Amino acid sequence: MIFDLIIIGGGPAGYLGAERAGHAGLNVALIEERSLGGVCLNEGCIPTKTLLYSAKLYDGVAKGSKYGVSAEGLTIDHESVIKRKDKVVRTLVAGVKSQMKANKVTVFDARGVITGKTNEGYTVKAGDEVLTGKKLLITTGSVPAVPPIPGLKEGLDSGFVQTSREILDLKTVPNALCVIGGGVIGLELASYFCSIGTKVTVVEMLDHIAGENDQELVALLKADFEKRGIIFHLESRVTGIEQNGVRFEHQGESKLVEADKVLLSIGRRANTANLGLDSIGVNVERGAIPVDDKMRTNQPGVYAAGDVTGFSMLAHTAYREAEVAVSDILGQHDRMRYDAIPAVLYTNPELASVGETEDSAKRKGLNCAVVKLPMRFSGRYLAENEGGNGIMKLIVDKGSQRVLGLQALSNYASEFIITAGTYIEMGLTLSQIKKIVFPHPTVAEIIREAVFAYTE
Repeated sequence: MIFDLIIIGGGPAGYLGAERAGHAGLNVALIEERSLGGVCLNEGCIPTKTLLYSAKLYDGVAKGSKYGVSAEGLTIDHESVIKRKDKVVRTLVAGVKSQMKANKVTVFDARGVITGKTNEGYTVKAGDEVLTGKKLLITTGSVPAVPPIPGLKEGLDSGFVQTSREILDLKTVPNALCVIGGGVIGLELASYFCSIGTKVTVVEMLDHIAGENDQELVALLKADFEKRGIIFHLESRVTGIEQNGVRFEHQGESKLVEADKVLLSIGRRANTANLGLDSIGVNVERGAIPVDDKMRTNQPGVYAAGDVTGFSMLAHTAYREAEVAVSDILGQHDRMRYDAIPAVLYTNPELASVGETEDSAKRKGLNCAVVKLPMRFSGRYLAENEGGNGIMKLIVDKGSQRVLGLQALSNYASEFIITAGTYIEMGLTLSQIKKIVFPHPTVAEIIREAVFAYTE
């Protein structure tokens, strides 16, 4: 079977790339060995947000007396939360399947392995089928990083240690959970389990949590977590998984965190193993596939997008990268830019960022100013957040007076961060932004407040 385009991997980059290419009239094959939607839809973005919304509702009612609302006998049924999560996932996966059918994409439920190249194109084995594609798009995503920690393999095999895949199907609530890793996935799940009554401890090797986010906002978020009862061990190296917990070392002292379950969440690595990339000479560096701004690999007609490139492991980045790859395949001018990729931590409150942070701007020696405002400057934020201590930072280039970045610790931050992303992408100046009308009252109005608060 010969196709115009074969896509290996049915996650965000894969299925959206297939949709775009099929809609444009290409004969497309999409190969996925697990479930359409990939990690994001089945065991990442969507499932975790479903759980976090249930926790948010529960937390809101629990604190309702601040807003004149009270309830008795408040409970949260974790098993029902998981069932609803499964329903949401099934609905969205069905939607992806429908889009594949509507755009005449041929889906193969199999593992895709590249086997070589002929005069007709690249050959790929999909289960027992042998396909030929004039072009290839590799979108195999990423897998959890599993370090060589003593006892870890045994813990994973027994179920005592779980990755984000398994823990999202956990039917019973652990009394105590140890999270290895203070990044986005670990913190979001720590937040959920803390809300439903689990004693949560986070062990992080770095001296801070939440990765490269603005450290002032991260410190506020950490303090909020600690008030809720989450315990953090920073600058701590895990040395072993024991039968009843996690052994780690801090400043030369060995300590043990006892737990019923352990969540391994130290990041992800590009999924490039055993794909047959060497059969056609695709370059792999540090386990990932390097690409140019057209998403081209070193081999003609072979593209890669999403986590497999190892660059920006976010579902929305993967969407855009797939669109750029398909545009190039279609002969259309397009290029990938990374200056305005939003990132969100979907805890309560949310932490969102786009562009430069105050820290990154300083490291790069940029001539910029920082406008910092309490979120209480937004009327709607104040109305909905009794005692909230959210902050927003706007990073402005002093010379051009263009927005370089924005960070916010606030409810709805995930929804309004794109506003600043648009400013960065379009290169708007503060004088141009001042003429844009915001709906009132909205939390997003804090951006307008910051723009008018800027002084040279």
